[in-house]
Amino acid sequence: MNVQSPVGVWGVEGTERGVTHIYLPNERRRASRGSVPQVVEKAATQLSDYFAGSRRRFSIRLSDAPATRFQRDVWAALLEIPFGQVRTYAQIASALEHPRAARAVGNANHANPRPVVVPCHRVVAASGLGGYGGGGEVKRYLLELEGVIFP
Repeated sequence: MNVQSPVGVWGVEGTERGVTHIYLPNERRRASRGSVPQVVEKAATQLSDYFAGSRRRFSIRLSDAPATRFQRDVWAALLEIPFGQVRTYAQIASALEHPRAARAVGNANHANPRPVVVPCHRVVAASGLGGYGGGGEVKRYLLELEGVIFP
């Protein structure tokens, strides 16, 4: 199911058991067939509300995603970052008791199959914005939507 935003069209994919993937505007989506699961409709509505500035938290059921234990730990840490706040890759690595794993945190962020809902955009480099699978413009937009301004 597609969701419009000021930075492009996002896609939501899943089953009745949960959301499996949120596609960034620059990612290619698979064509969907059949009826849209209620869980996916709910996720699309909540994403639309977020992009409209009227939602700060998500209450969406997520399906398990293939991942390493470290990736799951990083994604869990991302869910703890409050709306409108950021953490550095190094801060996440330290919080996970892997203080030298900042690059691995970045790789786990890049592998995150549900951006925005699992807010990998809230992780920045110590020296600035840092990378983002959707590109710097999309990351900057998401942060600014939450009140975080980067030069």
